[in-house]
Amino acid sequence: MEIIRRCFTLFILVIILQVGEGKLSQAFYNSTCPNVESIVREVVEEKFSQTFVTVPATLRLFFHDCFVEGCDASIMIASPNGDAEKDAPDNLSLAGDGFDTVIKAKKAVEAQCPKVVSCADILAIATRDVIVLAGGPSFEVELGRRDGFVSKASRVAGQLPGPNFNLSQLNSMFAQHNLTQTDMIALSGAHTVGFSHCSRFANRLYSFSPSSPVDPDLDPTYVKQLKQACPQIVDPSIAINMDPVTPRTFDNKYFKNLVAKKGLFTSDEVLYTNRATRPTVVRFSKKQNVFKEAFITAMRKLGRVGVKTGKHGEIRVDCTAFN
Repeated sequence: MEIIRRCFTLFILVIILQVGEGKLSQAFYNSTCPNVESIVREVVEEKFSQTFVTVPATLRLFFHDCFVEGCDASIMIASPNGDAEKDAPDNLSLAGDGFDTVIKAKKAVEAQCPKVVSCADILAIATRDVIVLAGGPSFEVELGRRDGFVSKASRVAGQLPGPNFNLSQLNSMFAQHNLTQTDMIALSGAHTVGFSHCSRFANRLYSFSPSSPVDPDLDPTYVKQLKQACPQIVDPSIAINMDPVTPRTFDNKYFKNLVAKKGLFTSDEVLYTNRATRPTVVRFSKKQNVFKEAFITAMRKLGRVGVKTGKHGEIRVDCTAFN
């Protein structure tokens, strides 16, 4: 009986451990690397002092990482053959400052806590930190992710929302990751910082439809500004701010812009022109605290997408290479 009892106890313990593997926790590194957040924050602040691009670059990096393979730092892998996730066409516009921020933060963490903190968790912490530095809301980051074993350019196509997506396409893609329509609208608010290349929205200025070359859902004054910045024959490297009013502040101006017909992408403006999402856009435009609370909720849910734990991942020593 004693042997049976011990075996049963061991069985229950294994089950508990397996269940626990899949859970993230704000206290995950409390005993193994208690200063991890302050270490990362110091690096992020230094990088931010050098260039504001650190903010949108890191935030976009996190989003692109989580939507492909889950939040597992697969976006960080560098391939000599140019066939890693970061090499996919949809990821070529990712600014290098985001990658640099994570690499530098990882180096600083490794100096104090070697082989303990994943690159995926460092990216999650750094993303929260850049949001705060731009004036956005602070929130506790759930930790315990492991870094993934897969990073392939061929697996990116069709996994990220496009600038011409309609509401149905947006909702469908976000729903695949357990994100609601409200989550999707709140996360779209991240377009209040950052920039875009002209090619991503030029069709709205010059070739929207046979009957109307310019998208009628764009404010005429805004159209003039965009055309001045992005002439029809344009240098593809030219980029403009997605928020023409407060491009360096994480606020609810994005939603005010949508109401004023100043959403840069079709996938932005549709949130206001569609009756199903307009009330949420209007509410966020009027109440910044409501938007920021919804954004925190959405970011925490985004951070749980496709998380690897235990033997399903690793703790990379170098974020750009598998161990």
